[in-house]
Amino acid sequence: MERRIFHGKIKPVDIAQALLGEFNQGNLKAQSLGQSDKMIVQVGTHPGAMSGGQTAMTVTIQKHEDGIMVELGQQAWLGVAASLGMSALAALRNPFSLLGRLDDIAQDIENLQLSEKIWQVIDQSARSTGASTELSNRLKRLTCDYCGVANPVGEPSCGACGAPLGKSQPRTCRNCGYVARPGDKRCENCKKDL
Repeated sequence: MERRIFHGKIKPVDIAQALLGEFNQGNLKAQSLGQSDKMIVQVGTHPGAMSGGQTAMTVTIQKHEDGIMVELGQQAWLGVAASLGMSALAALRNPFSLLGRLDDIAQDIENLQLSEKIWQVIDQSARSTGASTELSNRLKRLTCDYCGVANPVGEPSCGACGAPLGKSQPRTCRNCGYVARPGDKRCENCKKDL
């Protein structure tokens, strides 16, 4: 399961509508469930699709502190693998039979790239609302341990009392938007270097 956090004025319904608009066409269908704070979008192939194997993927979108968290489940690719296997078996028997399965092979390859396409739609929709994986303005504040006044991130000392703010400046993972703790070298969410 892959997870990303987008900070900004974005709602789960914004992403859900973008996914429904993009994937309710061709061999794919999309449906959404849930309320405004947590929505689930299922993207999959039509049961009676004329070409390619069956696949499905679930996207969970929920409200998160100053934004949303998006989780992409594991793709059900067994139908695609079976379809590709049938193409390979047909090619072993008669190489010219591949000509009749070109539509199936093309659709299977497209289905294998489904998670990448879903992330592209999510990223584009988030950008269009001004959201990103960077810290939101509210989280870009650092509270002084001595007087409790909020200070902008990056300030060396408190603007109210002058106390040093130290090295405990908040930051996010460049890859997934997860808020990292001071001293972390790897993201706890995606396991990539910060």
